[in-house]
Amino acid sequence: MKKLLFSLLFFTALAASSQNIKVYPSNWWVGMKNPTLQLLIHSQADITDSIAINYPGVIANKILLLENKHYATIDITITPDAKPGILQIQFIKKKKVNNRVSFELFAKNNDNGKTRVRGVRSEDLVYLIMPDRFSNGDTTNDIIKSMRDGVCDRGNMYARHGGDLKGIESHLDYFTELGVTSLWLTPVIENDMPLTDEGGTKRSTYHGYAFTDHYNIDKRFGGNKAYKELVDAMHSKGLKIIQDAVYNHVGASHWSAIDPPMHDWFNQWPTYTQTSYKDQPMLDPYASAFDKKLSNKGWFTRFMPDLNQENPVVSNFLIQHAIWCTELFGIDGWRVDTYFYSNPEFLNRINNALLTEFPSLTVFGEAWVQTVTNSAYFCENNIDVPFKHNLQGVTDFPLYFAMLDGVNQSFGWAEGVNKLYATLVQDILYKDPYRNAIFLDNHDLDRIYSVVGEDDNKLKTAITWLLTLRGIPQLYYGTEILMKNFKNPSDAKVREDFPGGWKTDTVNKFTAAGRTEKENDIFNYIKKLAYYRKSSSALTTGKLMQFVPADGVYVYFRYDDKQTVAVLSNTNKQAASIDATRFEERLAGFESARNIITGEEIHSMLFSVPANTTWVLELQ
Repeated sequence: MKKLLFSLLFFTALAASSQNIKVYPSNWWVGMKNPTLQLLIHSQADITDSIAINYPGVIANKILLLENKHYATIDITITPDAKPGILQIQFIKKKKVNNRVSFELFAKNNDNGKTRVRGVRSEDLVYLIMPDRFSNGDTTNDIIKSMRDGVCDRGNMYARHGGDLKGIESHLDYFTELGVTSLWLTPVIENDMPLTDEGGTKRSTYHGYAFTDHYNIDKRFGGNKAYKELVDAMHSKGLKIIQDAVYNHVGASHWSAIDPPMHDWFNQWPTYTQTSYKDQPMLDPYASAFDKKLSNKGWFTRFMPDLNQENPVVSNFLIQHAIWCTELFGIDGWRVDTYFYSNPEFLNRINNALLTEFPSLTVFGEAWVQTVTNSAYFCENNIDVPFKHNLQGVTDFPLYFAMLDGVNQSFGWAEGVNKLYATLVQDILYKDPYRNAIFLDNHDLDRIYSVVGEDDNKLKTAITWLLTLRGIPQLYYGTEILMKNFKNPSDAKVREDFPGGWKTDTVNKFTAAGRTEKENDIFNYIKKLAYYRKSSSALTTGKLMQFVPADGVYVYFRYDDKQTVAVLSNTNKQAASIDATRFEERLAGFESARNIITGEEIHSMLFSVPANTTWVLELQ
């Protein structure tokens, strides 16, 4: 029996219709490290036929009809003897094949870990894009008549604007010019949702966080074909791709919400119950069971049903989808949305499954928390706690808050750059803080240029910290051209269109000629620092040593056995005299320093840094 090359397994249950039968995942691969797979069959009618699989090297172990008679699962094993090809899932009635569904097996890609699925590291610079708002490369997909939301209106900040994957692909040289190495796109998976009513305002789900079919890229972005072409084009230019994952919920128009496979597919409450949005109960040693349940199982919004990841069919579905996307498209990294709202055991399981198949892959989770302790708890850490998360890194919100305070607050015992210094002191809690994603803003936050009061020097200081501190730096689209705004009256104000991304735009900020002098100054500042960082072993992987801030001046060093870089930030409103002999333990053996932005050489141990200015010096 061990040498069995095929399996023929019949299941006599409820009835199978010959119409609209879907299989999830939509295809798979031979040669995967985990040979087992759970197929989810969804029929519009009750399944009453027998189901059979007959394919060399594929063993059907178990077929189970789910609570909803429209669904069945088939557990299969794809043995090492299996070859790429098309197998048939047969529905048999009265000993005759009544219907069949094709399921294709491909060969696993041999370039994984080499040219694709490479992982995103501290050596990278990530550029975050909201596809609908960046560039419209194909106007024919602006409106898809078969989809529920048929509005594309750039004059309405709550509607779709028509940005797509072809638009992003047409600007790959722009990212390379800026010094970007990786793109993170907010979700591209199908969001076939009607307009939602939020506070009396009709809004589209252009943001992408309300999935309706995991196995389709949204047609308004160009569909699966356009996504594959974009990722392949990126990889050919050495760029990496980060996909945005959502495990916690789906959109209310998802097929599983319209026709739930089981009563506990979603987390159930007697009446609609929203999450508390609080992470604290998940790690609080004194937390009540009710508060933990509310944090973890409460719904994010009314139109985003909360998935029950304790249901093994749900968890298998989500895990297999993540593996499917990674293998099919060649995803280099995953950013996981609403991380702490998901079931902790499930999160460890999916992380382990992804990294078992793709050891080079990077996964970091959105943990929107206030303290370093809370942040470190949700990833690999050095904390003695009963439950240990296995996530590689998080979106580092405590460092984000500290960098904003560092540029905006006046210097004090615990304010200004002392806040930044004290936050980094707590890196002892992380197993590897270099795997955290660090940022100044994103699609959910006020834009950094507005936060610093449109002060170019403060912006340059913040950008310098972003590109010289430890971690994986993430730049939000448009920061380099001084896009601004607060989240007032809504998030849409910080998600405006990139000027020049539409043919009808009167200005094109993708070109130097289309940018103002101030915009080019910031663009070139980021570009110069980003390109220097690419070739700097000290800034990408080197150690960090910081000195206690004094009189509004904060100094830290990045260094390894090849290079030492000093970063000096004067956050005062007047010039600061610096006596570099204080930093002698890092300066020993060096005779001079070069300002990597201006090219100026410094030969004295006594010098003055202008007001509200940060220098980056390479020691020589």
